[in-house]
Amino acid sequence: MPIAQARCYLLLAAVLWSSSSFFMRMLREPTGWLLDEPQLSPLQIAVYRALFAGLILLPIVPWREVHFRPLMLGMVASFALMSGFYLSALGLGPAANAILLQNTAPVWVYLIGVYGLGHDPDRRTWRAIILGLIGALVLILGNSLSDLGSADNPTDPRILALGLGSGFAYAVVILFLRHLRMESTAWLTLLNLLGSGLILAACVCGHIIMQDGFRAAWQWWQIPTARQLGFIAVFGLFQMAAPYWLFTRGLRVVGPQEAGIITLLEPILNPIWAYLIAPEKEIPTVWTLVGGFILLIALAWRYYPATTDDD
Repeated sequence: MPIAQARCYLLLAAVLWSSSSFFMRMLREPTGWLLDEPQLSPLQIAVYRALFAGLILLPIVPWREVHFRPLMLGMVASFALMSGFYLSALGLGPAANAILLQNTAPVWVYLIGVYGLGHDPDRRTWRAIILGLIGALVLILGNSLSDLGSADNPTDPRILALGLGSGFAYAVVILFLRHLRMESTAWLTLLNLLGSGLILAACVCGHIIMQDGFRAAWQWWQIPTARQLGFIAVFGLFQMAAPYWLFTRGLRVVGPQEAGIITLLEPILNPIWAYLIAPEKEIPTVWTLVGGFILLIALAWRYYPATTDDD
């Protein structure tokens, strides 16, 4: 595959991923589509989204090419943590906070890859990552300081910790996918989606059973309406199945550090979709605009024609 095509795959994946705030706000805000009642928890949405997305991919998996390797267990576990942490942060706080913290992943990818796995360092990528991180810090810290005096502080440290945890788990997923890049793209994506959905469901239901019994766990599964389930199925297709297939495919050619930089487009678009659904709650602040602009500069820096001294 030409590298330009692989980069386009990653770019399209970032655009599709960014729609998560649109789908989440549709499921949690009164938009007139009757999708917000009964109110679903972020983990319920995460479980159903992953399971639907996995089922959608089943027909395209080339079963003759399917192999199992022990590394895949770590990949699926990391994917489950990423999904659970991210949707919890997105459902409980502002979209910008969740997505920017998840996109600290390029920093973790670089640090783990270079200092843990012996990857070759790339000064231009490192500078772009640092610049992108500065943009994320401007957005998060600026919004946090401006919210300190509010009664309902959307920058609860626990929510920020969920977002940061999703970023670290996302980095680990990227490294696993890169290492397993010779495996079938559809197979790896299916494993991540169905596996993470089942892991999250087992953890949540196990917790409910220990506290309230089997009946409560069964009711947890029955809460979504048919309308909500149909919408979550579309959520799973466009925001999970398609972009992760594209991302896994792109990683066959593009390195993990560069892939992390390309997908910095996602945190710029994500708050826009949230604003379109809930403008009264998701008005971009000056800090969001400044941080997003710095992220764009980081992306441009990575792909501006390099001189010999930059490489």
